[in-house]
Amino acid sequence: MNYTTIKTAIKPYSILLTLTIIGCSPAPPPPEAIGPTPTKKQMAWQQMEYYGFIHFGLNTFANMEWGYGDTPASVFNPKELDTRQWAQVAKEAGMKGIIITAKHHDGFCLWPSKYTEYSIKNSPWKGGKGDVIRELADACKEYDLKLGIYTSPWDRNHADYGKPEYVDYFRKQLEELLTQYGDVFEVWFDGANGGDGYYGGANETRRVDKRSYYDWPTTIEMIREWQPNAIVWSDAGPDARWVGNEHGFAYDVTWSPLLKDEVYGGMPEYAKHYSMGQENGTHWVPAEADVSIRPGWFYHQSEDDKVKSLGHLMDIYYKSVGQNATLLLNLPVDNRGLVHEKDVAQLRKFKEQIDLDFAHNLALGNDIEASQVRGNHKNYAAIHLVDGDKETYWATDDGVEAASVTLNFGSPTTFNRILVQEYIPLGQRVRSFSIEVEKDGEWKSIGSYGTIGYKRLLRLGEITASAVRLNIDGVKVSPLLSNLEVYHAPPLVEQPVVSRNKQGIVEIVADDSRVTYFYTTDGSVPTINSKRYTTSFEVHGPTHISVISHDPATQRKSEPKTVYFDRSKKDWKVKENETSTESIKAIDDDVRSVYILNKDEMGNGLIIDFGQQEQLTGFTYTPDQGRNPSGIITHYNFYVSENGRSWNLAGTGEFSNIVNNPIQQRVTFDHPIKGRFIKFTPKKIGGNETEAVVAELGVITK
Repeated sequence: MNYTTIKTAIKPYSILLTLTIIGCSPAPPPPEAIGPTPTKKQMAWQQMEYYGFIHFGLNTFANMEWGYGDTPASVFNPKELDTRQWAQVAKEAGMKGIIITAKHHDGFCLWPSKYTEYSIKNSPWKGGKGDVIRELADACKEYDLKLGIYTSPWDRNHADYGKPEYVDYFRKQLEELLTQYGDVFEVWFDGANGGDGYYGGANETRRVDKRSYYDWPTTIEMIREWQPNAIVWSDAGPDARWVGNEHGFAYDVTWSPLLKDEVYGGMPEYAKHYSMGQENGTHWVPAEADVSIRPGWFYHQSEDDKVKSLGHLMDIYYKSVGQNATLLLNLPVDNRGLVHEKDVAQLRKFKEQIDLDFAHNLALGNDIEASQVRGNHKNYAAIHLVDGDKETYWATDDGVEAASVTLNFGSPTTFNRILVQEYIPLGQRVRSFSIEVEKDGEWKSIGSYGTIGYKRLLRLGEITASAVRLNIDGVKVSPLLSNLEVYHAPPLVEQPVVSRNKQGIVEIVADDSRVTYFYTTDGSVPTINSKRYTTSFEVHGPTHISVISHDPATQRKSEPKTVYFDRSKKDWKVKENETSTESIKAIDDDVRSVYILNKDEMGNGLIIDFGQQEQLTGFTYTPDQGRNPSGIITHYNFYVSENGRSWNLAGTGEFSNIVNNPIQQRVTFDHPIKGRFIKFTPKKIGGNETEAVVAELGVITK
């Protein structure tokens, strides 16, 4: 019998005959594993796919991202803290666990550590008798969620940071966290290490050797003893690694193997050269994609209207879980001690859309055939791609470097999603693959793609075809695939993109032409009775524009998307560079273009002339928004002038965490300042680069 072709549904009267023929052929041995392979706990972790991050602490109450280490513990006082609400929200969102920032860079502890006074035991919350970690551990157990622990190696509060004594302190706190709260599925170590801080009152900058200071091998050995089933996460693993950005995106080519011995936590060149993994990696260290549901990691009231859109969240899902990574989605618990209702609402929509996208597998019950089957034996036949069993797989003979499987629908079928998985217990093998479809008797190419790994999800346009073919175009060794699924996802009724250019022209854009848009400009909530968007319009003064998307066919509509535009930049000029075609990119209201300041220009600052006097209350800086951003300004001076000659220093400071999370920075002044000119002077660039990059510079007038 030829097992290159087999039906996924066998008629009952043919079962006996089929089994009899199959039994006559001895099965060849399974393929040998190639390269590093996942451990049992790494497989269990990968299969979680999606879990939550909780950033909560003193920063929540101080309205900061990175605390300096000197905020009083008395500031921590969440009046409505409810970890059961956190767990319920996570469970209903489809998450499988929660990782909590037990101690962030500021050194403040969310449990009553006996090794420091800088903890909740000296806060007014519950009279100093509370324990956030205990309450969350109990809530996770109640809602059948796994518990993970984040603790920052860097401690900007501790007087001994940078000395050997601190490492001992760090390990003692780890022991508290990993022996008092039950099973922990992941231990999370941030790559940010060393810099300025309070340090017991020294108020200085301290650097450490990131390779050797913490003696990670000894620390990890201790963790193995306390929590043998826990995944240890960092840039260098050893069990899972950072994806290299905080956008939540893995890559078209994402390998789980890593050249682990070349990497260390906080390595400057890690994101650019190692984060995507390596085909020749020596250790199995799969990627985790971390991202916040808001621009910041900690809660800021100013971001209540900046919760990521449904479309953005779906983009993250397909580019993380769908590109061989797990997804760690952050929920910034607010200063009440709750996951904010706007975040909750968006999480519910996110879960609903994922369920809709993968509601009905069109591959089931259809014929499937392979170009080649290992030993021509049923144990490795193409049917195993559609049998729903993760422990079975389609395999080819050894030495086969190109092969294909074809799924025949029997009649024209419309689809727009494809899911494919490798059998990774025997290693990651596929370098590249492509998709073809059969329409009207002709085969047409749909696209070519990189790696597969644990899971690859493809979002395609609407396709109606009688068959779909997956071609394995490049492999390390012969391919092993465990799963193939096909779906028809419904239209996404998402919040549209609202943009304004330098001339003050506003456009509303979304991908699906079947959706209509309604908007307001007076701050009110739009309905389907509001003004319908048909063409662009002008906005020059401070204005809130709110828009909804509406699908007439299903009557589904999106949540309102609200965008604030301050003064338009129609009359703005870059002083002393008015003839430059490059400098205008700093004020063109297009974050895709950037202006690069060299060392001399950085010293002089970027000077903008509004053309008229303005009352300023703050400014905004947007860094490079490219995939591998460079020239990110971390420290600045900002000046205002009425005449372009005499300058008043309006602000000076640091953009906290901007290198890891390069989003727009919004700085407000202590009091309004009148002026016609502004000067933005970079003082320090991330990674000690010599050029500064400005994607956009703006002002706040209201």
